[in-house]
Amino acid sequence: MRQRLVGVACVLLLAFAPLSAAAADFTLSDSDGKAHRLSDYRGKWVIVNFWATWCSPCLEEIPDLVAITESRKDVQVFGVAMEFQDSKQALQFAQGMFVNYPIVLGDRKTADRVGKVVGLPTTFIYDPQGKLAVRHVGKITRKQIERLLDRKI
Repeated sequence: MRQRLVGVACVLLLAFAPLSAAAADFTLSDSDGKAHRLSDYRGKWVIVNFWATWCSPCLEEIPDLVAITESRKDVQVFGVAMEFQDSKQALQFAQGMFVNYPIVLGDRKTADRVGKVVGLPTTFIYDPQGKLAVRHVGKITRKQIERLLDRKI
């Protein structure tokens, strides 16, 4: 019985370890060729949102991410376009959605630099110290994000 409890405790510790550990200092290059390192944004919350043009919940999130970018100077958002066939079309799509934050044309290697992306949308939120605070799979709303940021995890 004791061994089983120790085993369960170890599994739980491993499952939640990434949320308290400092993030690897990944770099994302946006569609304009500008490189953005996570460490460049110390002091700000960083939101990295993985999306695709064909993903309805992804598209529902974009206006909320635009609004957060407009209203919160303590937040930097990055959108990572995934699974596109034509990069120009993906960028035009983002422009048509009035995206006001950097867009990264991503692929599996891009995703692996940030974390495990098992479905779209997936959103990673890093605290001002650069630690991963949340990995959210599925649609996330402005209200959920604001609640998280105001709690100051």
